[in-house]
Amino acid sequence: MKKALIFDFDGTLADTLDTIAKITNRLSVEFGYPPASPEELAELKDLSAWEIIKRSKISIFKLPFLLRRIRKELQKDIQYIHLFPRMKEVLEELNHQGYSLYIITSNAKENVILVLENYQILHLFHRIDSASTLFGKSRYIRTVLKQENLQPEQAIYIGDETRDLDAAKRAKIRSIAVSWGFNSPDILSQHRPDALIYNPDELLEVLNRLNRYSSCSVTDSLHHD
Repeated sequence: MKKALIFDFDGTLADTLDTIAKITNRLSVEFGYPPASPEELAELKDLSAWEIIKRSKISIFKLPFLLRRIRKELQKDIQYIHLFPRMKEVLEELNHQGYSLYIITSNAKENVILVLENYQILHLFHRIDSASTLFGKSRYIRTVLKQENLQPEQAIYIGDETRDLDAAKRAKIRSIAVSWGFNSPDILSQHRPDALIYNPDELLEVLNRLNRYSSCSVTDSLHHD
């Protein structure tokens, strides 16, 4: 059975958070929200995306325009963007083990491609989809499943934010939360991912465990039938 892993990009594969925070603060006057101090940024880790938007008091109508500007500004700083340590090696091993790798991200597809090309791993990914909004990733997940002829049980979404986990639930696929990105382990746990990991190498171990569990569930079901 084909096995698919759908990754978020920012905060999951690539360490873009400091750069995005600087860009967001730089655009605060133009878009009408207060810049965040380092202390406030740390507090945001325990909030969901909707709670952050409410706290920032930014107009919901300005969000799509802000997202486009952040993508554009991020491209100017793309040379400073790095994958998290050991991520390249883990992705190569996952490809070697036969996983089909995908990316669904709120970042621009061009930005993602540039980073992956810098690490010479663009060829590992079957496709990259750029979500046009901060929310609604579940629609993109379902599109990937349909177009790639994947059943929900064949796919796992891997992300660093509560909205990633919520999108996976709405698309009826399993999820793995990573602790090194935007949201804290505490709030990620509250959104009940199938697993929470603390370093990229742990992903290999967790996937083996989830696959064994799935195989046992199928075997048990057949046995009971």
